[in-house]
Amino acid sequence: RYLKLKGFNVFQPQGFDAFGLPAENYAIKHGIPPEKSTMSNIETMKSQLNAIGAMYHWDAEVVTCQPDYYKWTQWLFLKLYKNNLAYQKEAMVNWDPVDQTVLANEQVKSDGTSDRSGAIVVQKPLKQWFFKITDYSDELLNFDKINWPEKTIRMQKNWIGRSSGALITFNIDSSNHTVDVFTTRPDTLFGATYMVLAPEHPLVEKLVSAEQKEVVNTYCEKSKLKSDLDRGDLNKEKTGVSLGAVAINPVNGEEIPIWIADYVLMSYGTGAIMAVPGHDQRDYEFAKEFNLPIREVVSGGDLSNEAFTDNQDGLLINSSNEDGLSLNGMSVEKAIDETIEWLEERKKGEASVQYKLRDWLFSRQRYWGEPIPIIHGKDGEIHAVPETDLPLSLPNVEKYEPSGTGESPLANIDNWVNTPDGQRETNTMPQWAGSCWYYLRYVDPFNDDNAWSQEAEKYWMPVDLYVGGTEHAVLHLLYARFWHHVLHDLGLVSTREPFQKLFNQGMIRGEDGQKMSKSRGNVVNPDDVVSEYGADSFRLYEMFMGPLEKSKPWSTTGLQGCYRFTQKIWKVFTDDPAKIQDNCATDETIKLLHQSIKKVTNDLSNLRFNTSVSQLMIFVNHLLTLETLDKHVLRQFLIILNPFAPHLSEELNEILGFEVITSTQWPEYDESLIVEEKIEIAVQFNGKMRGNISILKDDDQIEIETNVKSDGKLQKYLENKEIIKVIYIQGRIVNFVIR
Repeated sequence: RYLKLKGFNVFQPQGFDAFGLPAENYAIKHGIPPEKSTMSNIETMKSQLNAIGAMYHWDAEVVTCQPDYYKWTQWLFLKLYKNNLAYQKEAMVNWDPVDQTVLANEQVKSDGTSDRSGAIVVQKPLKQWFFKITDYSDELLNFDKINWPEKTIRMQKNWIGRSSGALITFNIDSSNHTVDVFTTRPDTLFGATYMVLAPEHPLVEKLVSAEQKEVVNTYCEKSKLKSDLDRGDLNKEKTGVSLGAVAINPVNGEEIPIWIADYVLMSYGTGAIMAVPGHDQRDYEFAKEFNLPIREVVSGGDLSNEAFTDNQDGLLINSSNEDGLSLNGMSVEKAIDETIEWLEERKKGEASVQYKLRDWLFSRQRYWGEPIPIIHGKDGEIHAVPETDLPLSLPNVEKYEPSGTGESPLANIDNWVNTPDGQRETNTMPQWAGSCWYYLRYVDPFNDDNAWSQEAEKYWMPVDLYVGGTEHAVLHLLYARFWHHVLHDLGLVSTREPFQKLFNQGMIRGEDGQKMSKSRGNVVNPDDVVSEYGADSFRLYEMFMGPLEKSKPWSTTGLQGCYRFTQKIWKVFTDDPAKIQDNCATDETIKLLHQSIKKVTNDLSNLRFNTSVSQLMIFVNHLLTLETLDKHVLRQFLIILNPFAPHLSEELNEILGFEVITSTQWPEYDESLIVEEKIEIAVQFNGKMRGNISILKDDDQIEIETNVKSDGKLQKYLENKEIIKVIYIQGRIVNFVIR
């Protein structure tokens, strides 16, 4: 509303990411087709959004579960498949042995049981579709051209997990086998006193001794019951079993025992680690538990006090051999380079870059999802469904129960699965498929010939402002970036990145401070709020609760306060119409009006809604003290009130006799009318004085923070830093706590 009044061409679409597990579970439980319950929920949500005055372009609405939308999701799948970015392979999935179905990660409770049957969930291999998102690992680490919160960028970087180091080959004693290990610290090789394999490592079965076979098999079976998250927990008790085999340390020829332990994951690196208990906490705890050797090779670790460090600032010790490698006295950085060079010369290892990121598992054993447009031919080959045959629509069925074999419920529908050329793929796409690209369909939602036109895409893309929660940081947002990069490489979009600016809004919690949920009984129904207090009170309160980026608890008392504020506004305009006159504004009123226009203008530009509402309240309180009210002052007040309370402002504007606010322009403020006393305050970073900044005496903390961040001399102290908190002592000093 604000940007339209400022003269911008604003496009704020809305749609519904409508495939997914909850609707299918609801269908199984209640016997209501997912499409019916989903569309009913959509109509309810639309009516609620309209009731509160949400200004969406409903003529560009998309619904991801409708065939005219998922036709193009399937088309995009084929684009990736035909460009060698989609493939099938066997992968481990969560399996409920009682319900005989695959579970999503969120359906597995923290104790490893199914939230469906209560059974212990096991890992089962099934053939799955994957996207080669790893082909874009380095590109997805480049955030130079987008304005995103540092926290979200950090989450994506950590998820991708790029690590530079070395891939080192360990020979296995008395066998022809070798084990490759990736490490970021090859300089600590002399401190490697044992090796650990993931229980799933393919060499476990080949290396285990006859004496250890039974205990190793038992341990491997128990490991299958644990999630990767649980296994990677730093605080969990360390468990493991010896294989009864030894590896040869390539730098000193030392025989080191090989163990298996579930804290090593097959999904990261090579599924094997060289354990350096002198400089790694998990390795140390494991070594202490099983009485394995601990050797310090970087000075600075006080092992007797169990204070370990990877000690980037220490010097190498106890690290030399008779074959030309002597690291003693070297810095860590130099020792890393020397070790890699030595390994490469002897073909015992090489420099390597590894990623935590794994290819994106892009299939689900569900009914309620986009059918994957693939046919498994009678000739044994995989065939893409012709693009002219899209959409490949979901068949209408009466039952949505799992097949019992691990396959999708679609596998039970013979007349849909079987075709003259072979069998259709029965897995469906994940819930992220439709939400990876909806922003592109918004710009051209009724195009029957293309997913979007080049003209519409070039005009609107990239998205200028994306508001979304941090819970999407490493799922939807990362996947959308991946798809967009692929589309850019294929010449189908004009921008490299889809979302120029990202803002993470906070969550509104229940009055008890907990996340709202029906089970807790703390849900606030917007229909009830609008019915009792009106849509504008609801809008004002949501914006007044606190900074948009912070999570806040709902407060009925606070809502009632905003309701009383709307009553005050109504009173100003209607209590005594005779008070409203032309050209009667005092200098004080003019000054406060222009201060308010400036404040609200700046706040709206920076999504600081709560402080805007505070300023509006200050101005209304001033109006209530006046004997006469200037008609044109009231008009300008109603315009800056409009984005917050559109219904009330338009109603009062009509009473005044002006044209509708949505047809007018945002008012300009006159700086000469609002000049106030300026003061100097000190600026500190982590308690250290770094300069001064000039502010208005009544500037609030948010305005001061903004001024510091934009100051040419001070902003350098915040580069690549995370702001933990800001402490402002009124009129004296502001201190940024950073790391």
